[in-house]
Amino acid sequence: MTLADAEGVEGLTMRRLAAELGVEAMTIYYHVPNKDGILDALVERVIAEIQLPEPGTDWRTGLRQIALSAYEALARHRWAPRMMLGRRGPGPMRLRYMDTILAILADAGFEPTVADHAYHALEGHVMGFTLWEVGMNLGTREEIQALGRAFLAQLPVETYPSVAAHIEHHLAPRRPDDPGSFAFGLDLLLDGLARLTPA
Repeated sequence: MTLADAEGVEGLTMRRLAAELGVEAMTIYYHVPNKDGILDALVERVIAEIQLPEPGTDWRTGLRQIALSAYEALARHRWAPRMMLGRRGPGPMRLRYMDTILAILADAGFEPTVADHAYHALEGHVMGFTLWEVGMNLGTREEIQALGRAFLAQLPVETYPSVAAHIEHHLAPRRPDDPGSFAFGLDLLLDGLARLTPA
């Protein structure tokens, strides 16, 4: 996990892992069948970091907690979103995560089609937003601000005034109560879902 976090899964070779562990590369094959076995286990470890709500938590609070925790776990392990989407079969941790979300929706009384769409909308927001952030790869907040200032200095503001205002907004300090774009989108999704709750 440390190696993948530092260099991405591309840097995680069996030879490199063996060197980090101080063993011969062939020794690893006594524990896993191949590199895919390691990648599957890593994905499961990331999913195990997602905090699931206590039983009896209301549906909205529970789904919000899961989504925020999933986003934070994927943000800590920036290689993980792409890996999660690329694995063939879900492991026990992934199944537990899925089952919890689906059970929350069913227990709240959402009919199966609504629960199905809600599950995929929630997953789409978590995975899509995280992949978007990882794909942009703009660096730290300080680096992003430096990029924004440099871009703004070259932007023909008269031609693109709304883009300029958007960048200036990003350069300004955030309000302490600003939940951030991920939570903002999540709350919009949950607000929409609340309109579909059974009477």
